[in-house]
Amino acid sequence: MDYVKRFEDIVSGQLARIEAMKKDTAFTDYTSLDRTVIGVIGGDGIGPAITAHARKVLTTMLEKEISDGKVEFRTIEGLTIENRAAAGKAIPDGVLAEIRKCDVLLKGPTTTPRKGDKWANIESANVAMRKELDLFANVRPVKIPSQGIDWIFFRENTECLYAMGSQGVDIGEDLSIDFRVITSPGTERIARMAFEYARSTGKKKVTIVTKANVVKATDGRFLDICKKVSEEYPEIETDDWYIDIMTAKLVDEKRRNQFQVMLLPNLYGDILTDEAAEFQGGVGTAGSANLGRHYAMFEAIHGSAPRMVAEGRDRYADPSSVIRAGAMLLSHIGYQDKADKLYSALEECTAEQKIRITGKNDGATGSEFADYVLSKII
Repeated sequence: MDYVKRFEDIVSGQLARIEAMKKDTAFTDYTSLDRTVIGVIGGDGIGPAITAHARKVLTTMLEKEISDGKVEFRTIEGLTIENRAAAGKAIPDGVLAEIRKCDVLLKGPTTTPRKGDKWANIESANVAMRKELDLFANVRPVKIPSQGIDWIFFRENTECLYAMGSQGVDIGEDLSIDFRVITSPGTERIARMAFEYARSTGKKKVTIVTKANVVKATDGRFLDICKKVSEEYPEIETDDWYIDIMTAKLVDEKRRNQFQVMLLPNLYGDILTDEAAEFQGGVGTAGSANLGRHYAMFEAIHGSAPRMVAEGRDRYADPSSVIRAGAMLLSHIGYQDKADKLYSALEECTAEQKIRITGKNDGATGSEFADYVLSKII
């Protein structure tokens, strides 16, 4: 293999991506659309089960809008590990074409093959979708009022290690190299989204998380750009922490309620948001938004749990995460009042624990939980 040529191709591709980012600055205003098309992707493992429950909640809440033709739900088939492996692509062409016909997506978890798995070494479907639709912002809220926790994480979604995860190289028997990419326009747009959110919601503090003292080129660029953007928001306090100590401070009861908006590169954002979700009840309870200029995708943050399916327990899988993602979807397309009702219902159901999901037959089914959530709204 010509390793120099491989690196040149990667650099050329990233430079072309930078130019495309600089040219596309407009955002779709979802509230101005005559009709919003919501694509529903079941995914793998427990994905089809929990996504069906979330869809039921949303279609019930949007019954009038669907009847009036303002909202349409479409089922998108084929984004399964079997189809992706057979096609040798993270997203088969036909599936991607159907995805592009939608305005927003509600997506279940998809399986990403690991090295040594029976599946081909294809890229993560999530990573591929973020790149194909340029979903550059991963937004994850975590809120536990009883503990004084009200966090929202803005994780850059299209760069860092994950974006290049399938392009690493093995050199001989003893050396493997992966590539990490941070760009100025990519960082600036996620930083601006985080600060705009803080300004519009009255948040007083944005915390930038890197490891810029060690990873000086990429993390250094990310930190510098974020600080430069922060100068345009003088009313907002800005500080920065290193990822290792930040993971500790989230469990520090004296410190953690001082954080509000957190701004991170891709890998650190993935790690920290999973840790944060544990305070809320685990990754099964946390939803995630993937936002771009012209598309948006909302999903559960956990994996596909194939073992639950193999053991016949998928009907007992917790749909809280993807239902919470549905609330974020409602907010994004302009139905904030409905989103607020759904958030409140989820919090009430979680606090009451009258319907308890254990993942086994000693607990409620996902369908029972979804019906319980709806009973708090209707």
